[in-house]
Amino acid sequence: MRKSYLFFVIALTVIFVLDQCIKWFFVLSGFGYEGSIISLVLVYNKGVAFSMFAFLQGWLKYLQILLLLGIFFYLYNNKEFLREYSIPLGVIFGAGISNVFDRFIHLGVVDYIFWHYLFEFAIFNFADVMINCGVAWIFLQSFLRKPKRGNC
Repeated sequence: MRKSYLFFVIALTVIFVLDQCIKWFFVLSGFGYEGSIISLVLVYNKGVAFSMFAFLQGWLKYLQILLLLGIFFYLYNNKEFLREYSIPLGVIFGAGISNVFDRFIHLGVVDYIFWHYLFEFAIFNFADVMINCGVAWIFLQSFLRKPKRGNC
């Protein structure tokens, strides 16, 4: 069990630090890029996906903290799930904590990737991509793992 906790903490830390480094690069440099498919432009998102719940303003970060704590409490009480999916859960938590951290430091989530090929998609960041990758990883791993003996 300790090894899975270690993997969880390492994944969380790596994603958090990497995401914050990328965000600070955009914040401090003012870097921007206009491409035909993807553009890189700095935006402070006051809401969540597609700017939903922006009306909650400063309260949104506390709601997200409660959500993360609730999920962590669930995982703590379901150690088998945490052990089985320690790395993707660490990736998801690292990304989620990084986005909440932004709300305290920048008063909004630092977003910078704008997909606009064929359709305009919401502006997002590396943490958002990692959350989706972590969820996909859990789904794939759960479908590909071999059933335990005694299970039908």
